[in-house]
Amino acid sequence: MATSGKDFRLESDLIGERQISNEHLYGVQTLRGEENFRISSFHLCDYPLFIHGLAWTKEAAAIANHRLGLLSDQQKDAIVQACHELLDGKHHQHFPVDMIQGGAGTTTNMNANEVICNRALEIMGHEKGEFKYLSPNDHVNGSQSTNDAYPTAIHLGLYASHLKLRPHFLQLIEALEKKAKEFAHVVKMGRTQLQDAVPMTLGQTFGGFASILRHEVANLDYAAQQFLAINMGATAIGTGISSEPEYADYCTEAMAKITGWDITRTDDFIGATSDTSEMVGYSSALRRIAIKVNKICNDLRLLSSGPRCGLGEINLPAMQPGSSIMPGKVNPVIPEVMSQVCYKVMGNDLCVTMAGDASQMELNAMEPVMAQCCFESIDLLINGFDTLRTLCIDGITANEDKCRDNVRNSIGIVTALNPIIGYKNSTKIAKEALETGRGVYDLIIEHGILSKEDLDTVLAPENMIKPVRLGIKAKK
Repeated sequence: MATSGKDFRLESDLIGERQISNEHLYGVQTLRGEENFRISSFHLCDYPLFIHGLAWTKEAAAIANHRLGLLSDQQKDAIVQACHELLDGKHHQHFPVDMIQGGAGTTTNMNANEVICNRALEIMGHEKGEFKYLSPNDHVNGSQSTNDAYPTAIHLGLYASHLKLRPHFLQLIEALEKKAKEFAHVVKMGRTQLQDAVPMTLGQTFGGFASILRHEVANLDYAAQQFLAINMGATAIGTGISSEPEYADYCTEAMAKITGWDITRTDDFIGATSDTSEMVGYSSALRRIAIKVNKICNDLRLLSSGPRCGLGEINLPAMQPGSSIMPGKVNPVIPEVMSQVCYKVMGNDLCVTMAGDASQMELNAMEPVMAQCCFESIDLLINGFDTLRTLCIDGITANEDKCRDNVRNSIGIVTALNPIIGYKNSTKIAKEALETGRGVYDLIIEHGILSKEDLDTVLAPENMIKPVRLGIKAKK
């Protein structure tokens, strides 16, 4: 019930009556949620694709209820128009509630119901709060519970966010693949346990970076695909109480048509209503990517360390002065910030995991923080991928002379000789090189183990970076 004044209206709910400014499309339950949950700086209005998920959900429910004769043509059309306005980016300022909230998402669901209802009333020619013509509970939330509408909106919003994330991820992979081709001719030392190993190309290093990320695309897509199974029609606990027999199918059918996605009913409403595996799975897929991207950032910092007293095999773009006291110092700030993004995504995943483990009986009341973590992780990665690609990867150059000198001075090249001169000779040469500081190349010739011609063939870059059959044997 609501009564209106010039600047405000009075709305009432189970708890009592409250005054609502007529500037607001939301109503009394949103106001209570805004007052009760002043927890974080993450608000629903900051996540437009989640609002889109709510709009798709409410539009599909209205279409299904109209098909069942539960809404008039005018009511359905007004709700649909209000939802389309949300999809066009309008009225998002009327979603002020904190993403982290008690009540298993009831505040968010009612925020959507009230905004859509009041805007629909205006479309119908009525005042906000004139709920005798259209009710947020009886009509906009008709045949629904927060326990099916809220997770469905999360699923749709996260799937839309996945589609937004995907091209940014692919662009990062393609940038690394481009560097792999650019550096294909640059021979460098590989390292294991931060010790010299065997030669490889810098192109192989960047190709490896790209490949470990490309392997994650299919895993991420699979995890996102799970969001397309929805539990609309489950209502409160999965039994479908307060809905009509055809409603779930009608609503799912409408949802698929509205979005153009292959949306299906989940197999079991009872199980699905308390299960948050889809968010757990997608967050885990994001964590896997974060782990790999962080490994790449660690390697970029090591390979560029110096510039004179470190490895210094690559140069990162100089983005800003690196010290308030040390002139000339430039830090790898872009890989550093990307690593911090990765740590945040990993931390969010731990929160999602623990919240997913908190399901009790027929519902998981911790869905709000799970949703916030997933949406935040996606936003962070989008910004992080673009920053890493444009301000770091694209501008990396190779110090070819330093890479070549490291190879020639390394004892690790003896490994390439091992199949030809034998382990005993290889150990002898490696030991002498370590003790004297002389190069492996000179010692092999001095001891008459190989001719210079054969040694040059074995140590040719193209013969050290892949399996070869040379037919060369040691003299002794």
